[in-house]
Amino acid sequence: MTGLVLLAGLLSFGAHAYLAEFGIEGMHVVSTPATEVRATVSADGQRIVWGSTDRAGGKGGWDLWQASLKQGRWQDPQPLPINTTANDFDPAFSADGRWLYFFSNRDGGLGGDDLYRVAVRADGGFGNAENLGPGVNSKGDEWAPAPSRDGKSLLFASNGFGGAGRHDLFVARWDGSAFGDRKPVPGVNTRADELDAAWLDGGKAIVFTRSANADDKPMQLFLAQCDGQRYADAAVLPLSFNSAEAWTLGPGIDWNKPGELLVTGKARAPSAGKLDIYRIKAPTVTGKPGCEQ
Repeated sequence: MTGLVLLAGLLSFGAHAYLAEFGIEGMHVVSTPATEVRATVSADGQRIVWGSTDRAGGKGGWDLWQASLKQGRWQDPQPLPINTTANDFDPAFSADGRWLYFFSNRDGGLGGDDLYRVAVRADGGFGNAENLGPGVNSKGDEWAPAPSRDGKSLLFASNGFGGAGRHDLFVARWDGSAFGDRKPVPGVNTRADELDAAWLDGGKAIVFTRSANADDKPMQLFLAQCDGQRYADAAVLPLSFNSAEAWTLGPGIDWNKPGELLVTGKARAPSAGKLDIYRIKAPTVTGKPGCEQ
């Protein structure tokens, strides 16, 4: 326990310092007594954006928040100006720093929760929200957009395009003007909910979330390696607080640190609130290319 307390203290002072098995991200700034879910770090490493379902100070519903790296620490948490009174959630920066992806059930969408993106301006501001269109949005709910490093593929979850069960994981391709030609991610979809996924090493492996019912049942992170055609033999991600009774979800790549992942969960210590953001070592990739497209 003494070691964990020390680790918590060290990580509250530095955004990325002293990583062991895991460490809490931004104690009292990013991770607070509220519920914080799915974080993403900007391409230049200077900003972190995450979602919260109940943090005071937003516009209502589920909101997106941002903090800046100053003197080695995440500081000055603020709700994003793109928030609406609807739900705005599941952020993901593109690897080139040009876009921030998210989902929202704001007015003007195609169904329930739709996928959007906004341009990231040079001055740190954001452009107008753009609905990603019918290639990836349905009358159902789309969650957790995750662009590939080259920006040509988009990984996401949907319950509106049919599939193996409830929410399934899909990948869509950029055709120069929109994402489309969506296909189920091979090997991972079941009758349960599959959502919140991140590719490792260009798609040679995938980390994703599975739940019997994402509305009210626990969630657990799984890891699967690509055998060249499909993701095979999905197994529980070896992380001490990733149990079958817990809520562990929202894996996200830090483009600056490919050997690390940001995840959402609840460790015994260090802990700040209901659900916190943690930084973990990325699992070893042993898979082959061929599953991303």
